[in-house]
Amino acid sequence: MDPNAAPSTRPAAGPEVKAAAAAGSRPVSGKNPSAGPQFSQASGVWNVVAPEVVLKNTVTDADGDASTLSFEVWTTDASGNAKARVSIDSTNQYGVGVSKPVASGATASFAVAYGKLTPGVTYTFHTSGFDGSLYETTWSPWAKFRINPYVTFPAPQASSTIDPVAQTEQEIFRSAPGGNLARTGAGKQNCSPADAQGRTLCISFSPPAKSAIKRAAAPSADVNDILPWCFNKTYGHDYMNRTDACLRDLGSANLIFASTDPADPPLGIASFNLEQRIKAYPNKAASGSDFAEFDQQLFVTPTHIDAALLGVNLAWNVGTVCKACDVSNVQWKTYRGNANDDGRWSSGEEGEEATQIANVQTKWLGTGKETIGLNWSLSGQVDVSDLKVTADLGSSGTAPNRELAVRCDDYLKPSTPGCVLPFFTPSYAVDTNLYPAAGAYYWLMQHKMPGFPGTGDAPLHYLGPDTTVMTSTTPPRPWTSSDSRNVVCPTAGANKWTAHASDAALGAQSCDEFAMGSTHESGGFPGGPNKVTSGDQCSQLFSDKSGSGFGVFADTRKATAGPTWKEKCGRAAIPLAQNTGAFHELPAPSWRMLDNDPFYVSNPGFEHCTNANTTCAWKKIG
Repeated sequence: MDPNAAPSTRPAAGPEVKAAAAAGSRPVSGKNPSAGPQFSQASGVWNVVAPEVVLKNTVTDADGDASTLSFEVWTTDASGNAKARVSIDSTNQYGVGVSKPVASGATASFAVAYGKLTPGVTYTFHTSGFDGSLYETTWSPWAKFRINPYVTFPAPQASSTIDPVAQTEQEIFRSAPGGNLARTGAGKQNCSPADAQGRTLCISFSPPAKSAIKRAAAPSADVNDILPWCFNKTYGHDYMNRTDACLRDLGSANLIFASTDPADPPLGIASFNLEQRIKAYPNKAASGSDFAEFDQQLFVTPTHIDAALLGVNLAWNVGTVCKACDVSNVQWKTYRGNANDDGRWSSGEEGEEATQIANVQTKWLGTGKETIGLNWSLSGQVDVSDLKVTADLGSSGTAPNRELAVRCDDYLKPSTPGCVLPFFTPSYAVDTNLYPAAGAYYWLMQHKMPGFPGTGDAPLHYLGPDTTVMTSTTPPRPWTSSDSRNVVCPTAGANKWTAHASDAALGAQSCDEFAMGSTHESGGFPGGPNKVTSGDQCSQLFSDKSGSGFGVFADTRKATAGPTWKEKCGRAAIPLAQNTGAFHELPAPSWRMLDNDPFYVSNPGFEHCTNANTTCAWKKIG
C-alpha cells in the first residue's frame, strides 16, 4: 500500500454529517497535525506522555459544511518514513480513527484507546477529510509522534547498597557561641577582682587556628571520645547529625595572671585548646539505659603553662534548662584509657597526651517530650593565688534555632525513651535500586510540583504520634497517615480510586500519593499547605511498560490533557511491593521523629537528571 496515495475508501459518515452535506468544495486538512497529550515537539517529533494518544488537525470546507477527519497511523523505518499502517480503531474495517464532525475551520481529534500503540516507538500519521458527500483527495502532511514517559526505570534490582537512613554530618553555625566564638569577643577578657597584692586573674579567648592541634590520621581505640567520627573533622568548624554534635570551633582559652597595672607584663599565662562533644542516645539499644540519656564532653588540651603559675585548675560548669533531668557531676578523664583525672595541669604539661576530658551525663526522667536547653562556662584558678575567674562558653542557641538543644521523649512505644538533636534535618534516601518505580514517581513529583517538596529549602514535615490534629469522628482521635491516604486514595465511594491498565510484568498496582500520607504536606492532611477535597484534584500518573523497561506516564482518565503541574499533590498507580517498600524504614528509630519534624527525600537513581522537562532514565547506584 502506498501511504501517500489519495484515500479511496473511508468509514461511513455519521448522519449529522450527511444531513449537513452539500455538493461543491471538498474538505481540506490542516497543514500542522499534532499529537498529545502535552502537544510539544522536539526535533520535529511530537512528544506524547500517555499511551492514549490524542491526534489533532484542523479541517476546512469552503462550503461551510461540517466535516470529519480520518486519522491514519503508520510505523516508521530507519529514515523516519511511513512503513506499516497500524490499526487504531477496530470499529471499522480500515483501522483508521475517525473524528466527530466539526465546523469548518475547527480542530478535529481522535483519542487512540490504550493498548493500540506502543511507548517508545516512533509513529507518523496524516489526515484526510470528509464532509458527508465529498472526500478530500489528498492527505495532510505527515506528523511524527512518540509516546515517551516522564521517567524510565527497569525491574527492581536483586540487591542494593543504598542505605535509606544513612546520614552525612553537616556543618552548622552556632547562634549563641559565647565570648570566644562571637568573633567580636575575641581577645576580650573576663577578670576577677584584684587581690590584696593588686593582682588579678583573667580569661581571654582567641579563635581556633587550623594548625592548633596536630593529630594522627585516625584515633586509637583507647581515646576517650564519645564521637570518634569527630576526631579528624576540620578544626575550627562545628558539625552535627541527628544524635551527635562535634564542636571543634571553641578556640583557645588563655588564663592570664597579671598585675592590675596595665603597664606591667603578665606574671604568667596558661593556654588551652578547647573542643566539645554532645551525644544523644535515641533508645536503650544506643545508651544501654532504661532512661532517655545524653552525654557531653569538653576536651581541654594545654599548649603552654608558665612555670610561675606552678599549676592550673579548670572547672567546666554545665547548665541544664530542664524540668525532669538528673545531671551528674562533671567527671574528668584521661585522654586515653578512661582513667579518672582532676582537671589540673602542672607547669610543663602540654600537647595532645596531656589532654583531659570533662564528662557529664544527663538522664531525662520525664513523660511526653521536652526540649532541653544547655549552657556552659569555664572557671580557672592558678596555684599561686586564690583568685578565680569564670567566662561564658555559650549556650545551645538562641530562639528559634536552638541548634544544640536536646529533645527527649517517650512517645515512640514500645521503644524506650530516647533523645535526639532535632535541629538536624535528616534526609531519607529512597532505595531506587530496589524500588525504582516509586523513586521515579517521587523524583518526578519533586521536580514538577510547586515548591519542589522534600528538597532544598522545602522539607517535608512528619505526621507524628504526638500530633494535635484530630479527626471529626465521635469521639475524636489523633489524625493518622491512613486518614490522609483515604482522602487521596479512597477505596470506596463515588470517588473510589481504580488502577489504570498496565503491563502484567509490573504486578499488582496500588495507589501511591505524594507527598506521603505520613506528612503534613499530604493532600489529605487537614489544614495542610496542599489540602484537597479529593484525590481527583492531584496530578494523575501510572507506571507501565516502556520499551525494554518501564516508565511513568500521565493517567488521562480524569484529566484528559494530563497534569498541569499546578496540582498540589500526586496520585499514581505504582507496583504494590514498591509502594509499600519505598518508605518502610521511615521514620528511622535513630531519628526519633515527632510531629512536624522536617526531613528531606532523595531519589539517588534519578538525581543525575538536571530537570524533568525531558525523559529521565534511571541509573544504578553502587
